[in-house]
Amino acid sequence: MSFYQNLYDNLKRHLETEGLIDSYFPECIDVEEYWPAIEKAYMPDGLKEFAEYPVSSIGWPMFIGMAMAKFWDVDWTKYSALTGEQIYHSLRDARGYDSMDDYILEDILGLPEKEASEEADRVSKCASIAYHDLMAAHIQPSTAQALEAYRDTIKALYMMGVAMELKSLGYKMTKMGE
Repeated sequence: MSFYQNLYDNLKRHLETEGLIDSYFPECIDVEEYWPAIEKAYMPDGLKEFAEYPVSSIGWPMFIGMAMAKFWDVDWTKYSALTGEQIYHSLRDARGYDSMDDYILEDILGLPEKEASEEADRVSKCASIAYHDLMAAHIQPSTAQALEAYRDTIKALYMMGVAMELKSLGYKMTKMGE
């Protein structure tokens, strides 16, 4: 099993157990297709922060995934006119990289302080799980394999952020015919 699939399954199991996502993972192709451009824009910031703030560096894409799901729900026609890079830069630049989580929780998702704090804790827990899995993989730092594992990690967290927000918005994911 690939590192990505193992991490994805581990995060999915955790979030299902917590009741934060449905057992059937949502497909939101519109939002998924934005990931490569968002990843490209995010990488310089995320990699720069990883050495000192690894959990934040890998956790921020989960917040970005939440914002993307919200955009998809609220007015996808408006947001789909933007590139992934434009969306990422607008999220980052609203309050700066370090406060991107607060901006997304408060201004994009519109969560009150207590709920925003609880959601931040959930993301932190997922990012900690991902960081543990990343370190447990014993990948040599500063290698192509390490870069690929980082990319896999932030993609998995982005996808989990999308799934969490879709469930929060009331989307119920079931297989067709059930």
